[in-house]
Parts: sequence; C-alpha cells; structure tokens
Amino acid sequence: MNEQIVARHWVAAALPKAAPAIATSTVLILARIWNANGAEHSVGNAALMTVLSAGAAAAGVVAGNATGDSVLTGTAFAASGALAFAGVAGYSDGLPLPLLLWSLATAGAYALAARYWRHDRRETVAFERETSERREEYAHIERVETLRATTQIEVARTGAAYAEQLAQALVTRATLPGFDPKALEAAGLPELPQGDR
Repeated sequence: MNEQIVARHWVAAALPKAAPAIATSTVLILARIWNANGAEHSVGNAALMTVLSAGAAAAGVVAGNATGDSVLTGTAFAASGALAFAGVAGYSDGLPLPLLLWSLATAGAYALAARYWRHDRRETVAFERETSERREEYAHIERVETLRATTQIEVARTGAAYAEQLAQALVTRATLPGFDPKALEAAGLPELPQGDR
C-alpha cells in the first residue's frame, strides 16, 4: 500500500523510443567509416558481409524452427538486416543509397518495435489493473477486519466497565449501615464470597 513514487527522468523515458534510430544510425556511421577505409567497391568485403548476413538469417530460421523463441529469432534477423545494410552502405560510393537504406531500416525498426511496445503496454496495463483490483479487495477485507477488531475491543471495554461497576456496587453496598449478608442469603440470593463476610 505504501509504494514509493518514482518519477522517471525524461531522458530515461525517451531513450527506448530513440533506440531504433540510434541503432540504425550507428550502423550507417560505422559502414561509412568502413567505406572510407577501403570497403568501397571491395568485392571481398561485400562477399564477407553477404556471408555474414546470410549466416545470421539462417540462424534466425533455425532458432525460429528449433526453439520457437521469438526474441532470439528477431535478434538473428535484425543482425542479418544490419549486416546487409552495413555491407551495402560500405560498398557503395556516394551517400544517397546508404541514406535511403538507413531511412528504410529505421522505418522498419520502428514498425517492429511498435509491435513490441504495444504488447508491453498491454501487459503493463493488465498488471496495473489486476494489482489495483487486488488492492481494492484487500483494502475491503482490511476495513472489515478493522471493524471487527474495533467491535471486539468495544465489547471488551463494555464488559470491563460492567465488571468495574459491579465491583464498585458490591463495595458500596457492603459499606452501607444495616447491611446484613445473612439476610440476603435467607432471601435466596447467592452467597457472597468469604472475604466480604
């Protein structure tokens, strides 16, 4: 019930939304650095990236068929796409084709990420709804138990007050002039304790 309220910094809230653009921009920057260092029109480098991209795609197919793990499969296919994108951006001369591929890759990454964000949001909303329902249920139970305990305390207080008043009445009656315990017993009243005689 006493949850700590934590306000996330705006950077921490925005970082997951910027991750696809940061990832594709990083691949583009690294590919263009690679291009400037000798990958432009290099058949060997292009073949290497083709083999790596095909290997990552094959790993995605195997992971999808063997394990059914969507995260592993998605990661393998994302790696395949990133390697293919890096190979083309590193091989080509000029910037228009790499920028076109970057925009397509970024749009695709956001399309895939939006699906997972919706799924996570649905799970979060369902969890919050279930938690609030559970809190309401337990709060109701807690209120009922509080009322029950309060009632028991009041009954105990009332009983204690009655016993106190009865004891005070017995003491007061015993101090009255002309009080005769034998006359009470003869009248059919219960016998008083021995200490009061």
